[in-house]
Amino acid sequence: MRCPFCNHIEDKVIDSRQTKDGDVIRRRRECLKCEGRFTSYERIEDILPHIIKKDDRREPFDRQKILHGLEKACEKRPISVEAREALVKKIEKNIQAAGEKEISSSLIGEQIMDGLREIDEVAYVRFASVYRQFKDIKEFIQEIKDIAYNKKMI
Repeated sequence: MRCPFCNHIEDKVIDSRQTKDGDVIRRRRECLKCEGRFTSYERIEDILPHIIKKDDRREPFDRQKILHGLEKACEKRPISVEAREALVKKIEKNIQAAGEKEISSSLIGEQIMDGLREIDEVAYVRFASVYRQFKDIKEFIQEIKDIAYNKKMI
C-alpha cells in the first residue's frame, strides 16, 4: 500500500476490523518511513457486468460513479453515508442476481431513483432532473406533482 503522505510503499497494519456487514475489512496502517497513519478498505472483487451507456459504449460497472451521483443528489440533505452505501450495495446485489454479462445504464438509473424516492424526495428530484434530462420546467413540475400524488395515495 502506497503512503498517501510520502509515497513510500512499505507500511505496517496497526488495526484490522470487519465492517458490520462483514464484506469489507478496514485497516489502519502506519508508514514505515514517515510514520503517517492512514486507512485502507479491502473488499472482495465482485464479478459485475459491463454497463451499456445511452450512446452504446460499454464500460465496467463502477460503484464509485453511483456513489458520486448519490453524493451530488444528497448534498446538504440529512442522508447518512451508510444509507447511500446501503443503496449502492442493494443495486450491486440486484445486478449480480440478474446474472447478465451486460446491463443497461438506464436500469441502474431507475434503481437509483427508486431507492432515492424511498430515502429522500428532494434527493430523488435532484437525481431525476439530471438523469431524465428534463427539457423544461413543465416536465420538472410534473415530476413533483407525481411525487405529491403518489404520497397522497399511500
